[in-house]
Amino acid sequence: MSENFPVIYLARHGETAWSVTGQHTGITDLPLTERGERNAARLGERLAGLVFTKVLTSPLQRAARTCELAGFGAVAEVDRDLIEWNYGDYEGLTSTEIHAKRPDWQLFRDGCPNGESPEQIGARADRAVNCVRAIKGNVLIFSSGHFLRVFAARWLGLEPAAGKFFMLNTASLSALSYENDLSHSAIQFWNDTRHAGD
Repeated sequence: MSENFPVIYLARHGETAWSVTGQHTGITDLPLTERGERNAARLGERLAGLVFTKVLTSPLQRAARTCELAGFGAVAEVDRDLIEWNYGDYEGLTSTEIHAKRPDWQLFRDGCPNGESPEQIGARADRAVNCVRAIKGNVLIFSSGHFLRVFAARWLGLEPAAGKFFMLNTASLSALSYENDLSHSAIQFWNDTRHAGD
């Protein structure tokens, strides 16, 4: 892979109380836990020395605070398209609780009642992908797990539902770029958490 191609770094926010309990956290604006704050700072250490043409963050505090603790708060621009999947009626519920009512439910196939469909979040991801592709240089994005998984799928030209194949831990770092030329999108690395502590 040529070093001349721009790299899009994806940083998932640090841990929250609901990411610990497995509750779906869409637009609920939760703070980071103490561990989440520590790992956000460690993410900053992992990013030290890298140069970014643009830094973008979701407006939700878990992403914005991760961005700040990682050392990029002063230069980041808020982009509302980077907000997490709107889970509608399933906000705050665990997958087990949802499956008790709807055993065959799959987020990436079915979306959420009174929330977003895969097509709707895919359209947001497409806007974000198009924005990033127009930037000449490396980009750093702070957002949430399910949105970033859909973003990666759309970067690769896959349907939004393909996001189900990309697991993503809190405070992880991933990178998307190109292989051979700008028409061949690729994953450079995915779900790197070696910087994270306990």
